[in-house]
Amino acid sequence: MSLFSMSSVPNAVPASPFWQLLTRLGEIQILLPLALLCALWLWRQSVSSQTPQQARLAGRWMLCLGAAIALTAASKLAFFGWGWGIAAWDFTGISGHAMASAAVLPLLAWCAFLGASPRLRRLGVALGFALAALIAYSRLKVGAHSPAESMAGFFVGGLASLLSLQLLPREQPCIAPPVNAPPLWLPVGLLAALLLMPVGAPKSRSHDWVIQLSLRMSGRTQPFVRGDLHRPQLTAVSAESPRRPAPVPKAAAQWGPTPR
Repeated sequence: MSLFSMSSVPNAVPASPFWQLLTRLGEIQILLPLALLCALWLWRQSVSSQTPQQARLAGRWMLCLGAAIALTAASKLAFFGWGWGIAAWDFTGISGHAMASAAVLPLLAWCAFLGASPRLRRLGVALGFALAALIAYSRLKVGAHSPAESMAGFFVGGLASLLSLQLLPREQPCIAPPVNAPPLWLPVGLLAALLLMPVGAPKSRSHDWVIQLSLRMSGRTQPFVRGDLHRPQLTAVSAESPRRPAPVPKAAAQWGPTPR
């Protein structure tokens, strides 16, 4: 379970191995290194070919991705530490798997299809979003998130990708042929990592880290869980200061019970 996993949805049916492997593609420990690698390559490509557009894209991508990660982490800290959520939507925080896949996979496809035709580049970006949507759906199949949490993650990550792509200068749109095509190792390496990492990557510990951080920040000893979100809230009187029995009149205390 990664940093961006939440409390399991109750009564979830065990998922098939396909969904369990697919959902791992959304782990931040897998996608963030690939995003950093592509951003670094775009920056070096921009310097060597004197095309500042690609460096701007890399910078905007990292800025948008960082903002999406910060927003997702903040939503989880708020729930684990203080119990802030939306019971009506069964919402305990933004799905990090859905966010990371939607914020990274379309841009990985954009990098892999550098040098291709504009139509093929559009197709690659669309496939990246389609795979991200499938990963968001897999969070429901494995019982890790509610629909609201998965949709929120896909929306936040997708917005980060769209802002990264659409903020390119208008004279050099993201679908225009670049100066140089990427080396063969880039698309091959990306494909190999996406196929092998879900099987061979160790279990992510970032989920435990964010829980520990939330407990330190809130001062609690135990994190809030999904069941707490739906637990009926006690009134202030019953929770904090239970009512005391009415005082017995002195006369009644002295002479016995008052006659009816």
